[in-house]
Amino acid sequence: MRFAIALSKSEKRKADEMLKSPENPVNDLPYQLRDKRRLGQDESFSFTCHPGVDCFTDCCANVNIILTPLDVLRLARRLGLTTGEFLSRHTLTPVTKDLKLPVAVLRMRDDEKKTCPFVGPEGCTVYDDRPWACRMYPVAMAIPPARAGVEPQPMYFLFQDDFCHGHGKGRSWTAVRWRENQGVVERDEIEEGFRQVVSHPWFIGGRRLDPKRIDMFYTACYDLDTFRRFVFESSFLDRFELEEGLVEKLRKDDEQLLRFAFRWLRFALFAEPTIKVKPRAHARRG
Repeated sequence: MRFAIALSKSEKRKADEMLKSPENPVNDLPYQLRDKRRLGQDESFSFTCHPGVDCFTDCCANVNIILTPLDVLRLARRLGLTTGEFLSRHTLTPVTKDLKLPVAVLRMRDDEKKTCPFVGPEGCTVYDDRPWACRMYPVAMAIPPARAGVEPQPMYFLFQDDFCHGHGKGRSWTAVRWRENQGVVERDEIEEGFRQVVSHPWFIGGRRLDPKRIDMFYTACYDLDTFRRFVFESSFLDRFELEEGLVEKLRKDDEQLLRFAFRWLRFALFAEPTIKVKPRAHARRG
């Protein structure tokens, strides 16, 4: 599930009381979205954001920004860090009973406003590599959990926060056009495999991964440099048969490796035949 917002206690209570019907897919969404205006794909809204708006960068503080795997990768490379270094310095991994999978949350500055570490007087200092959630705001997209025989479809919502004065101004947008303008479509294509993992039917009925597989998920999704070492410095390539030319791509191309990591997780977590085991590896296992 993808979203980024911080709510007051009263807002949380209000949202938790809403939409009780179990047949309504909105019930499966985070409470942060349940009382937000839902957008049809072609429904329009007006919005602008630039230094001339008096609230500029106010949204860059006191907010929970959940990072996607591609966010972590691109920000780490932007800052000249390994993915492990970036995760250690700039993220938190909250542990709650409601999370079936670990997430990486951007660590805010330890100042009064809890500001983003990447915001400066003129705005975002990592703008070209800004996170998915920052690109999407004020639009939110969520994918309900898998249901038996039903392919989850994205749902769009509009945040209309009091602190944001860009609403009702500037161009008219739809959720689809906004995603295209903010460079989200290309990113989502790269992370399609991530969506397939986190919304996998295996989780129907509340099933949860054991700690070993949770660590596997976290490493493959977020700590790509460690995952690369796993591929090239273990018996991995002796055990699995990869497509011609793929090995060198995985060695040099981060985004190819990320796509492959999602394939690997479907094999390792859900026993899908997304990777071919070499015959002699089968024999050793037998």
